[in-house]
This record gives sequence, C-alpha cells and structure tokens, in this order.
Amino acid sequence: MKNYFKVSVLSLVTLWSISTMAQNPSGNKPPQPPSAEQLRSKRIVLSVPGMERAKVQKDIVYKRVDGEVLKMDVYSPPAPRASKLPAILFIHGGPLPESFPLPPREWGVFVSYGQYAAASGLIGVTFNHRFHSPEKIMDAQSDIDAALQYVRSHADVLGVDPHHIALWGFSGGGPFLSHFLREPDPDIRCIVAFYTLLDVRPSRAESPGLSEKTLDEFSPVLALTESRGNIPPILIGRAGLDNAMLNSTIDAFIAEAMKKNLMIDVSNHPEGVHAFDIRNDDARSREIIQHAMEFIKAHI
Repeated sequence: MKNYFKVSVLSLVTLWSISTMAQNPSGNKPPQPPSAEQLRSKRIVLSVPGMERAKVQKDIVYKRVDGEVLKMDVYSPPAPRASKLPAILFIHGGPLPESFPLPPREWGVFVSYGQYAAASGLIGVTFNHRFHSPEKIMDAQSDIDAALQYVRSHADVLGVDPHHIALWGFSGGGPFLSHFLREPDPDIRCIVAFYTLLDVRPSRAESPGLSEKTLDEFSPVLALTESRGNIPPILIGRAGLDNAMLNSTIDAFIAEAMKKNLMIDVSNHPEGVHAFDIRNDDARSREIIQHAMEFIKAHI
C-alpha cells in the first residue's frame, strides 16, 4: 500500500489509495500520477451563477506539526452580510503521498466545491490533512479535528456560524466520518458522503501497520452500531460502476442506517464511476451534486 501508484485499481488496496485522476481506464498500464495542471482542471460537472464571484481567503495556516504546515482556503459569498453563515468542511481522501503534485485544496474539484458552497449562500472550507499513508490515519484525524476547531475558534473572522456546520467527505475520506458518527456533535448538522469507503475492516490483511482497534475505530459502519448520541442526517452519493468492494461497504452502511431507522438519503448514479462528480458529465451527476447541496441547506 505504500507504493501508491503501482497497486492495481481493482485491488482492495486501491480502496485506500484511489485517485481517480491517476487511473488509466484502459488498464493496460499502471496508474500514473496526474500533473498539477490536470488536477487543477478537473472541476465538478455542475456550474451555477455566482461561483466565479466567490470570495476566498487562501493559505490560512490552521496547524503546524512535525515540520509540516497545514493550510485551508475559505470561500464565502461576495456580498457583505450582517450575520454569520453555516459552513461546509470538505474532507478529501487518500492516502496521498507527500510528493503528490498538488495539495487537494488546490485541486479543481475542491476549488469548485468551495465556490459552489459560496454561490449557495454558505461558507466552503477546503483543507489539507496528513493522510499520506494508512499508518498516518490517526494523524489525519487529528488534523481534521484541528481544522474544525480552527473554524470554530475563528468563526468571527471567517464569518462562520460555529453551531451550524456540515461535513462532506469524499472517497478515502470516508473513514474520518467515523468519529462524528460514533460521538455526534450537535453543531454538525448533517453529513454528506460521496463514493466513500465506509468500512476499512476488510483490509486488515493489506494493512499490517494498523491494529484491529484502529481499523474498527475508522469504520463508519461500525460507528453507527456504537453511536452514543443523535446521529445527524446523512446523504450518500453512490457510483453504480464504482469498485465493487468499495460499494459493498457503502451498501452495508446504508443497511445498518436503515436498521437503526436513521435519516438517510441515498442518491445512486447507475452509470457513475468513482468521482462521478468530475468524471461523469451528465444530468444525473449534476442532479446528485445539486441535491446534496439542497440537502445540506435544508438541515444545516
């Protein structure tokens, strides 16, 4: 798993290290890292008026640790406002090696999501965390917690209502939702998960550096069964043609949520591939992206 770009895109290992822009759809050659230009160009397939006018506070340092500077970008509507706004924290996946060509908050997908949040009358927060390898999963969780705490403690400066926050996780960012499901925070009003890995326990054999306890801790489906609070509304964006093993974790999560009679909304894209929001330029992708934002606005 440490040799990120040489794993098969169909292997279980890839559920940890999938980067759709690095995949070769033909399958004839090993996946290669995308260029910085390619990463910047891949925006979501939905565009709405006002996205290009979003204000952005860039390169905000929210944490310094082990010689690494972790930054966030905060997107907000351009018009002056009298009150604070709800915020969405976008959680990127991984693992991504430290040498990756471009940090996720600068990828086109997250820039466009930040702009979309602002155009929707919300605050969009994109940030980098240290999920550089499976063994770094605890470090990455601490970074995500620090980013959330930074937004709360600097709410006045950022224009954020600290009591109305949504989390939107993607791909390998799914395991980090466990913490917020197991011990729900009343300020986290809803959670969105797009093509996310929602159970890491099947990867025990491929993750010798992680203890059974850690794998349990970062499996959202298990977090549902162990939850010690009121779980917020959840929306799942599922790609019908995604990796079968990844989808099996999503399906297990949905089944457990239904068993607990939680408020869960499932948006399936039958023809969608992993990262359908940037790779499937069709009406269904746009419908799911728009529905997810409406879901957040209804619950946040």
